[in-house]
Amino acid sequence: MRKNLRWKAALILAVTGLCVWSFYPPEEKIKLGLDLKGGIHLIMKVNTEDALNAVTDEASEILGQSLDEESIAFDAIEKEEAGKLRVTGVDGTKDSAFRTLVETNFGSWEVLARGGGQWELEYRQAARSILREETVAQAIETIRRRVDELGVAEPVIAPHGDSGNQILVQLPGFDDIERAKGLIRETAKLELRLVQGRGFSEDQLLGGRPQPPGTEILSGIAETGGTDKYYYLVERVPVITGRDLKNARRSLDYDTNTPNVSFTLKPEAASRFQRETRANIGRQLAIVLDNNVVSAPVIQSAIYDQGQITGNFTVEEAQDLAIKLRSGALPASLEYQEERTVGPSLGADSIRSGVTASLVGLAAVVLFVLFYYRLSGVNAVIALALNVLILVAALAYFSATLTLPGIAGVILTIGVGVDANVLIFERIKEEMRSGKTPRTAISASFGKVFWTIFDANLTSLVAAVILFQFGTGPVQGFAVTLSIGLLSNMFTAIFVSRFIFDFVLSGRQVEALSI
Repeated sequence: MRKNLRWKAALILAVTGLCVWSFYPPEEKIKLGLDLKGGIHLIMKVNTEDALNAVTDEASEILGQSLDEESIAFDAIEKEEAGKLRVTGVDGTKDSAFRTLVETNFGSWEVLARGGGQWELEYRQAARSILREETVAQAIETIRRRVDELGVAEPVIAPHGDSGNQILVQLPGFDDIERAKGLIRETAKLELRLVQGRGFSEDQLLGGRPQPPGTEILSGIAETGGTDKYYYLVERVPVITGRDLKNARRSLDYDTNTPNVSFTLKPEAASRFQRETRANIGRQLAIVLDNNVVSAPVIQSAIYDQGQITGNFTVEEAQDLAIKLRSGALPASLEYQEERTVGPSLGADSIRSGVTASLVGLAAVVLFVLFYYRLSGVNAVIALALNVLILVAALAYFSATLTLPGIAGVILTIGVGVDANVLIFERIKEEMRSGKTPRTAISASFGKVFWTIFDANLTSLVAAVILFQFGTGPVQGFAVTLSIGLLSNMFTAIFVSRFIFDFVLSGRQVEALSI
């Protein structure tokens, strides 16, 4: 074997070996998409207005504290709507100090004087856009952490549509849609608040008296269990929030033998929790989840860094609550706009149909080239087989997900590969008809068709890249397999096919070629 053929053979063998290593075993290396494996498809809208409401409430509270610290008298701070605050009764002699305080500490807010001691604060449009983007990004990250806890392989969690507030979630292989929706949708905002009173109605709770400042009325389940509605008067500022948790896990209450959720706190929060519980022994501490009191145990002694959330949980509910607490609270509520499930049987049917179509197409192509080009057809078959192997191995190596449109891309790749071989073989036949020897005809043919094959594959590759860039979901899956197939086709049709011809003819005087 000539020296230049040796390194070509070594390169082809190395590529083949790498492909087999990357591809095998296929059931572990090839990841199937939702349409092949079955699963859940959800599109959700993020209610970014919730985040703006939360920012407005927080700004209202901080502004009140700041005005008190700076001794700037005022009557009230009212939220007119999300992103808009009205401050009334500001001391007229403190107008300059008020404006300076707001402009220094509330840069995202525009302050407007309305006269007579009234001021209006409005959240800037630029800040609203940033808040909206951050809220969606944070929601995606929170959902991703929750889905990861479910152990779903290759989930798709990404922005969706042009509105900027939609999220696409696809969970291949997961079929419990109600559990998935519950786990993803619930905000899971945890707070531990001291209780000032409780009762079966708000009237009973307040007893005709005005609601004390700094408190809030929340509903929940009666401490005795059951389904009776109960109301709690709790302090507005929580002792602990979900952001203070270091970990949460499902556990068992050995007294009642019921599932609950145990949590541990971060060091700084643990010190604060110990201080507050020591100072309030004998009082109830409400465990508030998404503004609902799930339980309100009495503080028996100082608690340091651990606690339990008790309630009428099932094992699965306790498990899901622990997952939600570990992954953090959603920054805004979610609204489901589209949901559908793909059954495993439908996915299996899709795989079977796709594989059958691929095999039938491949068999038809093989029979045609063997019949029409005789022994030279074997060359084309080897190049095609290596082409498909490289394509599948590349999908496995890059952890790409194979979808039904992706299988269509594989079939199209086979067709493009055959087209390249047909171009080469027909050119060889023309050169031989003009009187050239097989070796000369092969050399001339590959030289002449190179740019034709290159241009054809390159233009198709450009189209595939555009499809991937601007397409979504199935279109991108098709574009990925087509792109890889076109690149591998240029290698097998031009390099591998030429090597096979050169290898067969090396060291031999051949008068005719079986083509």
